[in-house]
Amino acid sequence: MAENLMHALQYNSYGGGAAALKHVEVPIPTPNKGEILLKLEAISLNPADWKIQKGMLHPLLPRKFPFIPASDVAGDVVKVGPGVTNYKVGDKVVSLLHHFTGGGLAEYAVAKENLTVARPPEIPVAEAAGLPMAGLTAHQAVTHRAGVKLDGSGQQLNLLITAASGGIGHYAVQLAKLGNTHVTALVGLVIWILSKASEQTSPSGRKYDVVIHCASGITWSTFEPNLSSNGKVIDITPGLSAFLTCAMKKLTFSKKKMVPLQLSPKKENLDYLVNLVKDGKLKTVIDSKYPLSKAEEAWAKSIDGHATGKIIVEP
Repeated sequence: MAENLMHALQYNSYGGGAAALKHVEVPIPTPNKGEILLKLEAISLNPADWKIQKGMLHPLLPRKFPFIPASDVAGDVVKVGPGVTNYKVGDKVVSLLHHFTGGGLAEYAVAKENLTVARPPEIPVAEAAGLPMAGLTAHQAVTHRAGVKLDGSGQQLNLLITAASGGIGHYAVQLAKLGNTHVTALVGLVIWILSKASEQTSPSGRKYDVVIHCASGITWSTFEPNLSSNGKVIDITPGLSAFLTCAMKKLTFSKKKMVPLQLSPKKENLDYLVNLVKDGKLKTVIDSKYPLSKAEEAWAKSIDGHATGKIIVEP
């Protein structure tokens, strides 16, 4: 491979799944102002990656074709752009790439300084790569939306977390348990049974103050009977029905709320999560690892939807 080229995977149009990913040699990107170039050691896949390929965010994403997907990366800084002050060549970091630009499924990627944090050497690179999107989404749901205080203070909350063994769910369970909470975690077949049931009874005997809904196929009407008087459902992957329910509850002044969650990533929150991992208070569960040469197999597994924890690709 030529010195200024790198191995990457890209797709040229919407649809096609794993078979549409093409192995290519493309120029190594150059960091612009406020950016750093990373030699990647680990990439974590998220459902958002293949949903973008499927056209579920058309016409917003991707911005253009061909497109190199994936946003969660960890690696070494090999070059810094103008104006970068916090990082230098050789630093080990974790970054969240923007879905507008993508670029993660490759040997090198350009990351924004303001969405990059240092990776302590004691944290395995694969565990670090799993954090950005899934970890930040879980953190936002648990703290900002559910109102859980991770220092253990505050009134006890009764939480239900669906798809609790998935990428977001397994982080949400761990973060919620740091607070003053009672957590019920639903996984696999239990979620399917719940989707067919009219209601779900809390093992604690109390109605749920918050449902962090990381799955799909379960309607508001299933959750509502077992919400507390001021209970809320936080939908991690909201569709049109979630937004309509949210609007309806506001119009009728309902105390029970549907909260569609849209990630607002912040550098300080990613740094906080990295330090939780460093201190042994948070762990990334790795479902499987694939070399970049077999990244399409990782992509297919993500689409299949039965991963426990995170799927990692290693260049």
